[in-house]
Amino acid sequence: MANASHANSAQKTQSTSSTDTKLSALFAARHDEKNLQSPYDIGLIIVALALMTIGIIIVTSASMPVAERIHDNPFYFAIRHGIYIVGAIIAAMVVLELPMQFWRTANPYLLLAAIGLLVAVLLIGRTVNGSTRWLALGPITIQAAEPAKLFFFTYLAGYLVRRYEEVTENLKGFIKPLVVFFALAMLLLLQPDLGTVVVMFATTIGLLFLAGARLWQFFALVFAGVLAVVALIVFEEYRMKRVTSFLDPWADPFGAGYQLTQSLMAYGRGNWFGQGLGNSLQKLEFLPEAHTDFVMAILAEELGFVGVLAVLGLILWMVVRALQIGNKALLKSRPFEGYLAYSVGIWFSFQTAVNIGASAGILPTKGLTLPLVSYGGSSLIVMSVAVALLLRIDFELRVDGVQALGRGDNKKTSKAKAKSSAKSAATPPVKTKHTNAEPFADADADYNQAADAKVLDVKGADQEASAATSKGAGAKKSSNSISPEDEGKAGIKAILARVSKEATSE
Repeated sequence: MANASHANSAQKTQSTSSTDTKLSALFAARHDEKNLQSPYDIGLIIVALALMTIGIIIVTSASMPVAERIHDNPFYFAIRHGIYIVGAIIAAMVVLELPMQFWRTANPYLLLAAIGLLVAVLLIGRTVNGSTRWLALGPITIQAAEPAKLFFFTYLAGYLVRRYEEVTENLKGFIKPLVVFFALAMLLLLQPDLGTVVVMFATTIGLLFLAGARLWQFFALVFAGVLAVVALIVFEEYRMKRVTSFLDPWADPFGAGYQLTQSLMAYGRGNWFGQGLGNSLQKLEFLPEAHTDFVMAILAEELGFVGVLAVLGLILWMVVRALQIGNKALLKSRPFEGYLAYSVGIWFSFQTAVNIGASAGILPTKGLTLPLVSYGGSSLIVMSVAVALLLRIDFELRVDGVQALGRGDNKKTSKAKAKSSAKSAATPPVKTKHTNAEPFADADADYNQAADAKVLDVKGADQEASAATSKGAGAKKSSNSISPEDEGKAGIKAILARVSKEATSE
């Protein structure tokens, strides 16, 4: 009799130990191991900061002669660029705290804000070098086209989610976003700012193509866009001069082709390893706008082909990472985040190509900045915000299924369930068997939203744990305020305690 009792007790102990081990493994797979990795993409942060660092070094070197002449302070533009970098980092940190739910719901209003900015700049904007592109708000000057680009891309991502079937199945849904783009393009061309229109157009057709638009629609759009750009160039005399000077800058090296010839000289002097930091000759006011649109030419002259290759490598890494984040978001059924990440990647890549292509004589001259490198507060801040959006999307993908962060729709429900689990830890279980496992089935459904491989490996343990805990009684509502992490741990501890007591009582 004693031996039978001892064997029964040993069997119960072994069963309890096995259940505890499975639940512990489940908890570790869903919490501990995920928490070991950083919640943010450290590589993306390092690359962005590296580009900013290179930018302030080259901007300081390129702007010293002109700053000394105009402002009697060689570090005038360098100080302002440093302030812009601080403002850009602060703006990025603020955006990083905003859940993607905000951008999903607010993107139509952001489009209205973009239209308002472009209209305001035409009415009360500041004119510089024949272009009206800036809004002066006291000491702050805003280039309205920069936030307009970001706001339009967020709207386009939201539209593709709301009208996905229309975009992919009929022409009407495909044309609707193009009408919005056409309205923004007209406002931009009145400034005039053809470069921003070209970047927005390229990003739009790229995003529509990735979203699954029909191929004939895509090619028709590309053909129509090319015809429109050609018409805009032909019917504007100054644009036509830029194109002819681009085709043969040495035909008029001291006239229409002056800026491009000086830029090409800077590239030629750079050779493989450059003339050394600070040793550029073209920055001595031979090359106009050396610290803004043609900052890459100065970088090529001082750091050579190796320096240019390093900057291109950093930007390429950022673009590839943006596309990877977008692909991951689509795989995890987050289409808005996926399309927005795609748009940021296309935007950065095309703007980089236009900036460097113009300074190297591959494309006609356009007033577009080099992302995170060129001098300019509006561009630097907006592009830092775009990087912060990538970080936020990646962050929510990493925590998806571990905690209800960024979803917004099931946040309150998950919190209430966690509080109930925490309360049950202090309440003795009632030995009444129930067939309804709804509370734990809901929690299991929330957990299984994560598509992580480690969670899939312990799926069998999860099902056994859910069946075992279905015998417990429902807990009363708790009024205590507990953090989400403590709630999750308390819930698991309550499950372990209940299973252990029921096993020993049997």
